[in-house]
Amino acid sequence: MIYIIVGIGGILGSIARYSAGKLIGKYNSSAFPWATFLINILGALLLGVVSALNPNNLLYLLVGEGFLGAFTTFSTFMYEGVSLIKNDKYLNAALYIGITVILGIAGFGLGYFGMKNILFLL
Repeated sequence: MIYIIVGIGGILGSIARYSAGKLIGKYNSSAFPWATFLINILGALLLGVVSALNPNNLLYLLVGEGFLGAFTTFSTFMYEGVSLIKNDKYLNAALYIGITVILGIAGFGLGYFGMKNILFLL
């Protein structure tokens, strides 16, 4: 049953990622990979929120492991970072990799501690 829950989340997350990537791509003509960047930062923020709720329940399996696991993508992040380097876009590569890691951690923390504070107030 757990695999089905994670799988359903994964299906929905991969569809959401593909759709968001296409939508963002319509408005992006720069060499900077905005779609993956924005999707990964949003995913980190949302994973922080879900983790703060209760990481040991079915919601976490569906949304955290399944949906957000498929929505975000480390492999595409690495591929695009290396592609920027291969195309001599060193500054873009450094900014992309560095800012993604920093904002990913900050996004997770903001989501996690923000949700913990909201839950505390309730």
